[in-house]
Amino acid sequence: MSPEVVGFAIVLLAAVMLIGKYVRVKVPFIQKLLLPSAIIAGFIGLIMGPQVLGRLGEPLGWGWLEDGGLLTTGIFDVWAELPGLLISVVFATLFLGSRIPSPVRAAKLVGPQLSIGVAYGSGQYVVGITLGLLVLSPLLGVDPIFGALLEIAFEGGHGTAAGMQPAFDDMGIPEATDLALAIATVGLVFGILIGISVINWGVRTGRTRVIKNVSKQSKAELRGLYSKKENVSTGRMTARPSSIEPLTLHVAIVGLAIIIGWLLLEGLVWVEDQLWGQPGSVFSEEGLTLLGYVPLFPLAMIGGVIIQLILDRTDNTNLVDHETMKRIQGLALDILIVAALATISLEVIANFWETFLILSVAGILFCTTILLICTPRIIPEFWLERGIADFGQSMGVTATGLVLLRVADPYDESPALEAFGYKQLFFEPFFGGGLVTALAIPIMVATGNVYIVLIPMIVLFIASLVVGRIYFRGVRSGRWKDPSVEAAKASQESSDA
Repeated sequence: MSPEVVGFAIVLLAAVMLIGKYVRVKVPFIQKLLLPSAIIAGFIGLIMGPQVLGRLGEPLGWGWLEDGGLLTTGIFDVWAELPGLLISVVFATLFLGSRIPSPVRAAKLVGPQLSIGVAYGSGQYVVGITLGLLVLSPLLGVDPIFGALLEIAFEGGHGTAAGMQPAFDDMGIPEATDLALAIATVGLVFGILIGISVINWGVRTGRTRVIKNVSKQSKAELRGLYSKKENVSTGRMTARPSSIEPLTLHVAIVGLAIIIGWLLLEGLVWVEDQLWGQPGSVFSEEGLTLLGYVPLFPLAMIGGVIIQLILDRTDNTNLVDHETMKRIQGLALDILIVAALATISLEVIANFWETFLILSVAGILFCTTILLICTPRIIPEFWLERGIADFGQSMGVTATGLVLLRVADPYDESPALEAFGYKQLFFEPFFGGGLVTALAIPIMVATGNVYIVLIPMIVLFIASLVVGRIYFRGVRSGRWKDPSVEAAKASQESSDA
């Protein structure tokens, strides 16, 4: 593939992203759905490509459309490779630029938030794999491991679904990527729709502690733009441009995090080869590949954590700005989503439409049940504000949860944002694209046994709800105090004074 093709493919992708943003600005219906421009652009790219316009070439007699639609096969191939590369950038930036607190302090502040987060993550495995065993396999002839796509798609989102593509290809289930991307799209859309509806219901019934009425979003907010009166910074300068451009410094640090992750992955694969990877090994007579299926991105995240810990210990935390890292992450995620959706296989979705429908509906019902039934019985104070962020994340991406949280608590008057942030420190390394997400399907494929994942997830799901319930009763009875709630009260008293 020539450099010219690669370069033009990226330029064309940027143009499609701009069209997606234009549609968001101009179409009121899409504005009300709060759909990110990247999702819109992804569907535009899908229509332009071989899956839609490319199929019209022969019946219309337009031979020039048959080579990939408006994209051409070369451009389509470049786009198809981008998600697997950019997902490592997304995860490497998660903790860079933000001082990592001590585990003891974070554990005290996170409280029941982690119980809810783990319930969403482990519960999606329980629901998905159980449906795989009871419905997908006996009735549709689909391998029950496909049930695990529910957590990859809902909790992980488009980025994780696309990032798992190399592993799925190696395991001989390439269709899993397209299914996961389709389910992730359903999760994101319904996550926003249901989340906004629950917030409105909470306001009308007095279940919200912060807002007493839902004001209509401004025209600028609906269009996804800032007004002239708003002055929002994209980041802080941490280096003098005369020595190195600050953005260059941050990109270089992200690259270093990915390199560390790659070294960790290579080390794990080497250990596997020495212990059980080779035929006739001590642990496996035939040889077992497990860690070889692990994608790079969860290790890139650990690489980022290692760098941040070093910066914290050497008192150089100020060298990296978290807001700048979020901009790098956002750019990578936008490109990833557009490329992944534009190259999705509609044929695969058509072949597995029953699986797609069953897992999507089950995921929506499960997440809504956790939000409305379990969350108010686990989070003692500000349950809707603190629970809505986890709900949004469980059906899309972290950004979805933060969008819903901003609607429910626009000025950070509750402990929701702080508790959610600390929960991520414990949650992200495992679920929603972490090690559990990366290893679950490879373990089931390698062992040929879905129960090796299902049973631990059942135990973890029940344990998270029980521990959360015990915490709830302790706070309500007065035996324990919720530190995050106490901090919110102190902040409110200070503001009033």
